[in-house]
Amino acid sequence: MNPKRSEHCPFPPARDDAKSAELFVDCPQTRFPNYRLAFQDNEFLLRDELRPVRLQLELLKPELAQSENRIESTIVIFGSARTLSREAATENLAAAREKLTANPKDPDLQLAVQKAERSLQSSAYYEEARRFAKMISQKCGPLAQKLQHVVATGGGGGIMEAANRGAQEAGGKSLGLNIVLPFEQEPNPYITPELSFQFHYFAIRKMHFLMRARALAVFPGGYGTLDELFETLTLVQTRKIKPIPIVLFGKSFWEKLIDFPLLVEEGVISSADLSLFHYVENAEQAVKIIRDET
Repeated sequence: MNPKRSEHCPFPPARDDAKSAELFVDCPQTRFPNYRLAFQDNEFLLRDELRPVRLQLELLKPELAQSENRIESTIVIFGSARTLSREAATENLAAAREKLTANPKDPDLQLAVQKAERSLQSSAYYEEARRFAKMISQKCGPLAQKLQHVVATGGGGGIMEAANRGAQEAGGKSLGLNIVLPFEQEPNPYITPELSFQFHYFAIRKMHFLMRARALAVFPGGYGTLDELFETLTLVQTRKIKPIPIVLFGKSFWEKLIDFPLLVEEGVISSADLSLFHYVENAEQAVKIIRDET
């Protein structure tokens, strides 16, 4: 999408400036990198001293793209990238059991079957994230000329894939905010292509998660999910952002993982802070809370 320009802007577009800069005469003075326009000099942009500029660019680029695509508000869905769909988990369990049948006394294969059985149980969260995103996308669609309550995820696999998948199945658009990691990382195939973004800075990525968020749904996950959840709780608690509905799927998981009442007993949070989130078990409960509080 072409960037919007004011009809009354007296300056030429940067693209025209870039083309004009290519017309220089080849001579010793123009062969050095310092002669390049700053915004065309990749080596210059990658210098350590330019980190503040790169931070600003990473904040601005997705913002402009979302504005141009009429995204006004989002429903953000967090959760583990390792959670499998029911189909994939069932196939993994069948394969693990087949190997164990051939070597029934192998402790490693016994453990593999146990993990596969646990993975199949956890696949219920994948299916619920998929249903939740589908419901959100069906019932919270375009209003006026702007898109409301668009599903947004971290763009990876697992719960994120499930949410983008559910939105696509409902015929809705969805965002994926991916991030560069030391290991292979690619966007899942269900993200709306023009709304698939890649980040370097976790801080800027988390800011984008919340800039348009009208609600947050959190499924069981690891360090990344906990980081995103607690940052949001902290921002709401300290009034850095307006309160939004925060729903945690799977009460038994969260109560086992985090002893929130202990934090109250120890005096490190107030009892009122326990009302910043709700436990839910299914998509219907989550949608009702979001509708009631937004």
